[in-house]
Amino acid sequence: MEILVLYYSRNGSTRRLAEALAAGVDSVDGAQARLRTVPPVAPITETAAPPVPTEGAPYAELADLESCGGLAVGSPTRFGNMAAPLKHFFDSTSGMWLSGKLAGKPAAVFCTTSSLHGGQEATLLSMMLPLLHHGMLLLGIPYTEPDLMTTRSGGTPYGASHTARHGTPPGLTDEERRLAHALGARLARTALRLES
Repeated sequence: MEILVLYYSRNGSTRRLAEALAAGVDSVDGAQARLRTVPPVAPITETAAPPVPTEGAPYAELADLESCGGLAVGSPTRFGNMAAPLKHFFDSTSGMWLSGKLAGKPAAVFCTTSSLHGGQEATLLSMMLPLLHHGMLLLGIPYTEPDLMTTRSGGTPYGASHTARHGTPPGLTDEERRLAHALGARLARTALRLES
């Protein structure tokens, strides 16, 4: 069972969170994470992204969505919303929506912000909207995960998150890493149960 971990990351924080979530997917027997990213968008339409990213995961294709058994979507926060490159990618999925290719598959969301109250939950909710329109089954993080009650940075019941404070070393806190791992494992287990 392949779980697509689809994200956009500008400075690496969202990529690190995606990798922690993918590790959770990979910890479940019978499941494997497939990391994919989306190219940046530019205000000048003649500017094109290179066909292959210089670092990190390859660019996603619609076939990655179609073949996945489950989906995790991550973005940095842009004024309480998902980043434009991720929105642009989802705007290209109308054909999949019309055919119901994603209906019934489990999904989860994750995000990063640069400040503690930077709109994490609003961003997570914004990423849920296209998934709901596709008929996907959304998963969050239950409060049976003790880190939800103790985290002083990222982590919400809506999905995994990370606070990348300005001036601090890059990297996830232990709680953020464990919550992302738990969400990835939950997504993988759910996908496997739905398949059987």
